Amino acid sequence: MIRQCAIYGKGGIGKSTTTQNLVAGLAAEGKKVMIVGCDPKADSTRLILHAKAQNTIMQMAADAGTVEDLELDDVLKVGYGGVRCVESGGPEPGVGCAGRGVITAINFLEEEGAYEEELDFVFYDVLGDVVCGGFAMPIRENKAQEIYIVVSGEMMAMYAANNIAKGICKYANSGKVRLAGLICNSRKTDKEAELIGALAERLGTQMIHFVPRDNVVQRAEIRRMTVIEYDPTAKQADEYRELARKIVENKKLVIPTPLTMDELEELLLEFGILDEEDESIVGKTAADEAALAAA
Repeated sequence: MIRQCAIYGKGGIGKSTTTQNLVAGLAAEGKKVMIVGCDPKADSTRLILHAKAQNTIMQMAADAGTVEDLELDDVLKVGYGGVRCVESGGPEPGVGCAGRGVITAINFLEEEGAYEEELDFVFYDVLGDVVCGGFAMPIRENKAQEIYIVVSGEMMAMYAANNIAKGICKYANSGKVRLAGLICNSRKTDKEAELIGALAERLGTQMIHFVPRDNVVQRAEIRRMTVIEYDPTAKQADEYRELARKIVENKKLVIPTPLTMDELEELLLEFGILDEEDESIVGKTAADEAALAAA
């Protein structure tokens, strides 16, 4: 049975990079994987294909006339480790609903038999932390049963993760979608691993892996490669292989228990990430505070 997984997370958190490096780890273990890029930027497969951007279903459909004029071989490319790659694409910025590209792409892949291959995993790399409209399709339509959230110790990344957990709850009771874990893509913030571990516990899930920050990721990206392909001996390659192993073995799929905003702030206070609420400092710049300290 194909395991269908969706990767969500705050924009800029390193979601697409993490997904592609994770998938490279799975491919290195002999797993048959397909990535479905669900972001109009079409950057979900570039490291696997060594390409600037893959041609998207939406663009090719526009060029051909309709999506019915396309063949599966037109939109599906095979990259590193035999990974099958598809990008949904979307309209020009400011025109139409980009989420429609996700709906069109997934429907097309189903109709053309893309899921009938001997696949072990399908990964949907979904735009930012949007859990509405077409971008919620992997959750809403029971396409993906396992949701992984990429997060860091930054407050807004945690806030986004909590919002995504709320989106999962909305559809969990009427379907099989479940939260499978948090992937901490480190930003080297204070007490980061402990903080994300605590957030995972509050959400009723697990921090499935802590991915440390390493410049080899950027060096590989410049060459449009995953770390595992660029330097399989690097310690960071081991981290992605370990993440892949943990996902293969993962059986902890839960309906999450999202926090209120107050509870999230209390968690940050508990770890010393936020200072105790003090109205006297609100709106004060660093220069203001230095002047007050000198007075």
